[in-house]
Amino acid sequence: MAAEIVNPRSDSSTGHDGEAESAESPGSDALTFDPAFALHRGGKMAVKATVPVRDKDDLSLAYTPGVAKVCSAIAEQPELVHDYTWKSSVVAVVTDGTAVLGLGDIGPEASLPVMEGKAILFKQFGGVDAVPIALDCTGVDEIVDTVSRLAPSFGGVNLEDISAPRCFEIERRLQERLDIPVFHDDQHGTAVVTLAALRNAARLTGRSLGDLRGVISGAGAAGVAIAKFLIEAGIGDVAVADRKGIVSADREDLTPVKRELASITNKAGLTGSLESALAGADVFIGVSGGTVPEAAVASMAEGAFVFAMANPNPEVHPEVAHKYAAVVATGRSDFPNQINNVLAFPGIFAGALQVRASRITETMKIAAAEALAAVVGDDLAADYVIPSPFDERVAPAVTAAVAAAARAEGVARR
Repeated sequence: MAAEIVNPRSDSSTGHDGEAESAESPGSDALTFDPAFALHRGGKMAVKATVPVRDKDDLSLAYTPGVAKVCSAIAEQPELVHDYTWKSSVVAVVTDGTAVLGLGDIGPEASLPVMEGKAILFKQFGGVDAVPIALDCTGVDEIVDTVSRLAPSFGGVNLEDISAPRCFEIERRLQERLDIPVFHDDQHGTAVVTLAALRNAARLTGRSLGDLRGVISGAGAAGVAIAKFLIEAGIGDVAVADRKGIVSADREDLTPVKRELASITNKAGLTGSLESALAGADVFIGVSGGTVPEAAVASMAEGAFVFAMANPNPEVHPEVAHKYAAVVATGRSDFPNQINNVLAFPGIFAGALQVRASRITETMKIAAAEALAAVVGDDLAADYVIPSPFDERVAPAVTAAVAAAARAEGVARR
């Protein structure tokens, strides 16, 4: 039986009407009257059948004996699973709860509200069904083996909130092992939206990506992915800083991931602190938290871009950034130019699933970024270099671009 994931508040049969129910657990007053708890009570999603089961004839088709015909056909021709089950339109949203939002390692159960939220965003913005899966294991081998064993039920895997550096190895091994798209959104979704905004900021100021020198604060999952993606897209130069300063080849304390990063970034050979690297830089991209001194922002090149994306407190407050920068973006919804992953991942997966892609390639991600940037079109302005997540043109544009790129690259199977 096929099914679709829905918000339970839209289905009276779930018993939820969107109002807070009485809370009987400790601290019940706070849980009852806080609107966030009221919205989350009972979870944010449910499963709804897409075929009727009204009488014995329906039952005999949806289940036994009719279902046996479909099972036998799939056993003989495995590719039919895409046509006669939900596999081709559903994604597993998988976490181990080790790097949830800014909360850190809070465990699998505490991560479930975020995974449910991700699933309903998949549906709301991309029309893609998604199932939240929180794993009670953190070892790389355990996660890879577990997800691989779950994979026959899904058309794609979205890895979420898995701490670095394990997230890199987990994604790489799953991509090698599975023939469905595997995508770590903390890395690649952030990188796609950042590139789209950066392309438009450069266009607004009459420059190309190759004219820019960037500095990224943060060498975790997002920072590493953004750096690699910007290099792939043709940025002039980019350096990445962690807590100990610029990631450079002369440092002896680098992890394997950071050693690789040092070998492909920082053509200028910068060393020392983040603040020193910002002198004369065209772009600041913050994905680390912390605070960047105003003096360092003031030292950037004329017409600079400040993308301070830490939540809830940007590394550079927009009021400060606007004193020196031509374009300012954050990760927050209450300021213009929000760098929000929801602009990318629903359309990326929708496009990949549409053509039954075996994987999501760099070309497909660049196509997504270009399509996202193009939505802005002639309305480009300093406070509008990236569209709103609620712009109905976004998901269709990204979906079409990703599907076309998959076909052109030969990873599409229909």
